[in-house]
Amino acid sequence: MTGVLLFGVFIVCLFIGVPISISLGVSATAMILFAQNIMAPATTASIPLRFYAGLDSVSIMAIAFFVLAGNLMTKGGISRRIVKFASILVGRVRGGMAVALVLACAFFAALSGSAPATVIAIGSMLYADMVKAGYPGPRTAGLLVVSGGLGPVIPPSIIMVIYCTLTGASVSGMFKQGLLVGILICVVLIAVALWYAKKENWPKQEEHHTAMDILKIFFDAIPALLTPIIILGGIYSGILTPTESSVVACIWALIAGTLFYHELKFSDLIEILYDSAKSSAMILFIISASTAFSWVFTFSGLSSSLVETVVNMHLSSTLFCLIVAIILLIFGTFMEGTAICVLLVPVLWPIAQSLGIHPLHFGMIVCVSNVIGTMTPPVAVNIFSATSVTKLPMGQIAKAEMPFLVGYVAVFFLTVFFPWFSTCLI
Repeated sequence: MTGVLLFGVFIVCLFIGVPISISLGVSATAMILFAQNIMAPATTASIPLRFYAGLDSVSIMAIAFFVLAGNLMTKGGISRRIVKFASILVGRVRGGMAVALVLACAFFAALSGSAPATVIAIGSMLYADMVKAGYPGPRTAGLLVVSGGLGPVIPPSIIMVIYCTLTGASVSGMFKQGLLVGILICVVLIAVALWYAKKENWPKQEEHHTAMDILKIFFDAIPALLTPIIILGGIYSGILTPTESSVVACIWALIAGTLFYHELKFSDLIEILYDSAKSSAMILFIISASTAFSWVFTFSGLSSSLVETVVNMHLSSTLFCLIVAIILLIFGTFMEGTAICVLLVPVLWPIAQSLGIHPLHFGMIVCVSNVIGTMTPPVAVNIFSATSVTKLPMGQIAKAEMPFLVGYVAVFFLTVFFPWFSTCLI
């Protein structure tokens, strides 16, 4: 009955259009008010305390700094030079600009950690030129949507930081495995793009670049290319924690944008800081509200009852992972990835832990499934982001993305059924 009250209030709030963060807080408060026999001695004063506790973490600061770093890099010209460098590498291959789009998304993913930001940043720089060169608009937009999904997979990843904050898993371990999964997704997307390039006779770049041109573009891109090396190298070497690395990324982006590229003006900083603060506040508020929700879920005994029920079903760890993957994919069709993570991980992780599932394996399932949700209607923030760049109808993009999405989903189920793929680098 208590479970019906907690989740019933939450679902009703969502149904009437209440934001998810407020819905989480309201349902947690309702449990304390109307289930005092179970929740005593907790009072409504416990809710704001849990809100605060949800943000009382050093690692969670990395979210705000990575959001700021991504905005500084976009405004400072770093992402544009990465795109130009990727184009020069593969431009003369048939469909080479499509390959460049995937590579550019991968590079930008290592800067921003956000799927929608990757779609908008790379799409605004490449889409119009690709269509003008003869690439089919819907197919290009579909590739952009799926390639943008590399944002939360290739580290640094905001969802990975949130997951590790909720479960205590190793952030650097998640980042290492995310890099491996991200590289495989890149290979699959490039293979599908090249197959369609041959099948549909996509154009190839006829412009010839001399060795001097290539060197000039490379040297111009060095500060931009150093950015992911500084971020990931600092973490993997053990010199920097993920939070420290996010701060260093902001400083380097500011230096590169102002001193090297001269595209970032100090007058731009107010708008960048405002946008970053707004995006970060939205994410952090959801996390704090979910902390209160998960505390009520645990304190009321619902968590232990759910764990006991699932354990008594004698599910294998593989079958449980498959069920979780399906649940996450369904939730991803109508909820944003960050919200799904903070809502379901506190509920599902104790069960996964009782079945002996490795935290990195479970984390990769959560992370990649949430990314797939950004590409599938009706929420599909990646598709909405692509429509703002391409001006194509949402349905047209959703249809054109299917071949690339199938490849992405294939890699996802590889992480579900083969735990070693999510733990082999630790």
